[in-house]
Amino acid sequence: MATNKNATIRYQALNRCFRNPGRKYYIDDLIEACNNSLLDIDPSSSGIKRRQVFDDIKFMRDSQGFDAPIESYKDGRKVYYRYNDLSFSINNQPLNENEANQLKEALLTISRFKGMPQFEWVDEISARLDSGLGLSHNSGKIIEFEQNSFLQGLEHITPIYNAILYQKVVEIEYKSFKKEEPQTLAFHPYFLKQYNNRWYIFGLNDASGFIMNLALDRIISIQENKKGFTPNISIDFNEYFEDIVGVTVENDGRPIKVVLKINNNLLPYIQTKPIHGSQKLKLKGDLYSLITLELIPNYELESIILSYGEGIEVTEPISLRNKISERLARISNIYKIKSAK
Repeated sequence: MATNKNATIRYQALNRCFRNPGRKYYIDDLIEACNNSLLDIDPSSSGIKRRQVFDDIKFMRDSQGFDAPIESYKDGRKVYYRYNDLSFSINNQPLNENEANQLKEALLTISRFKGMPQFEWVDEISARLDSGLGLSHNSGKIIEFEQNSFLQGLEHITPIYNAILYQKVVEIEYKSFKKEEPQTLAFHPYFLKQYNNRWYIFGLNDASGFIMNLALDRIISIQENKKGFTPNISIDFNEYFEDIVGVTVENDGRPIKVVLKINNNLLPYIQTKPIHGSQKLKLKGDLYSLITLELIPNYELESIILSYGEGIEVTEPISLRNKISERLARISNIYKIKSAK
């Protein structure tokens, strides 16, 4: 059983003892009460010692704990413990500083799920806790997750999620970056995935019969289609993305070996944040090193390589090397034209 859970059980047991005016609880009685409560939850518990109860009393008295009014009363040669205010209970106390900070961190974590189905309560509970418990008055923000709060299309997650769950065909009006006019297609949705702060839906295009992905921020509208749903029997999405970087999967793509020449100044970054799970160090040189990848080249891989600028050079395969070279030539040409004006 987790230590913090044990502590909570002990505090509740002691709280009941200290509030009971009909009995005097000496230290041995408090130990017994704590051990009985622990055994009720965990029969394998080995119990606690005298020192632990004294430490618990000290914590409960402290302002960082419960600020509990625990008094010790002489009874002959023995001492018993009781609240001097019997209306006091740790269950009626506001959160202490540690609890408030832990709750604040938990809220920051679950705030990543805003917009997701079944998580509509996040905004409401965050506001209630913030106002009711005064969490906003604690220390400033110390952690932030990467997410784009201005991303469009998040409103489509719930209807798509439900369509996947209940196996419904949807009719999607979609505006691709590559086409002038929007298109409408019947779509059998199978899987939602987030990559690089954007959401994508994978499914079967009813017209072409191919698996494809659609970016949610390019969806104009979505509604249910009465067509019969074609279930997914061909793709295991647990493995579907193993051979790529990102979300673009060619229907006839096969993994190949990619060899990259890495500037050694950049190598630690590449090793601690691998480009792909198949990444291996092939050769370590004085100035440059070689790494290998086994994957299907796609647009996302090209973008990652280009993002490292002169720090990465593609040596194999020649097809990928040529494609990167062509893109760099077009980029160079754009800047030459700009500087000439």
